[in-house]
Amino acid sequence: MQKSIISHKKRKELNFLTITSALILTLLAISPAATSVSNLELSSSMEKGNVPDHISSETREKEGNKEKSRIRNIRIFTAIPILCITIAEIFIFSGRIGVAVWVHIGTLIALSLSNMFIKDSEVHKIHQALMLLPVLRLINLSMPVFFATTLYTFIFVYGPLAIPVAVIVIHQRHSLEQIGISMKNIGAYMILSVPLGFLLGFGEYMTIRSEYLIPDLTFWNLLKLTLIMVFFVGLVEEVIFRSILQTRLEEALSVPEALVITSLLFGLMHSGYGTFHEIFYTGFVGFVMGLAFYKTRSLPFIAVLHGFVNVFLFGILPHYLSGWAGF
Repeated sequence: MQKSIISHKKRKELNFLTITSALILTLLAISPAATSVSNLELSSSMEKGNVPDHISSETREKEGNKEKSRIRNIRIFTAIPILCITIAEIFIFSGRIGVAVWVHIGTLIALSLSNMFIKDSEVHKIHQALMLLPVLRLINLSMPVFFATTLYTFIFVYGPLAIPVAVIVIHQRHSLEQIGISMKNIGAYMILSVPLGFLLGFGEYMTIRSEYLIPDLTFWNLLKLTLIMVFFVGLVEEVIFRSILQTRLEEALSVPEALVITSLLFGLMHSGYGTFHEIFYTGFVGFVMGLAFYKTRSLPFIAVLHGFVNVFLFGILPHYLSGWAGF
């Protein structure tokens, strides 16, 4: 066993470099891409404004074919990094963490450099969103080396991740409505998030039989669990999957494609549990949350719902059901 494990000091150095490199790559990829995106959008709008009213049907047909070709290219350039992320998560599922780390690093580098070779602004935006998934996984795999696997680990995973997430939101110039920052019907949504969170959390608990992250169900422990699960895990993940990725896919492709892709990726990012049932179930939960976000356009609702799913999953249900016969 001693021979199969790298020394703790070397692993700390390796993981620190991995996290730092991942964050730097993400930030560096945004600035040049943002410039090219703005230039492309400007030239595109100028071209559209100069189209004469008497344009021939033949020209219109050519433009239609060109648009279909562009959509096809977007699908291809979206599918390639998704395939790479899927392969990396399959390696994690099979226990080959080292290989998975290198695949994620390679994917991150490729996505960082894609803006140098691909000129479509929509592809740049989708690639920026997809970059956050390898970064999330690399940070997630690295943090247990520095901290014990406890509730507080989530702070050190999602805290650093919030930096590139915020930068991408700013550079892609999302409106508040697009990313779901709205207080419309907030009271009803907050009430609805509790029973819906219980139902989704109960289903996931029956799938993986999770352990609790708090020693007991005192008020302060539940408060800490709720705050971390809502404002770190729920908020950051929902901004990534729903506010950024799903929104961009809706604009570039279609709503059904956006829902399917984000649900698939959301499920795959739970491959660390080592069971197909968890991947399928969290993919279903991702679809429910994606559909709810599309219908309500409310990030607070989805973030709180996500948080309550985890509160029930890692707090309340394990304490109440772990000792019951049949559970």
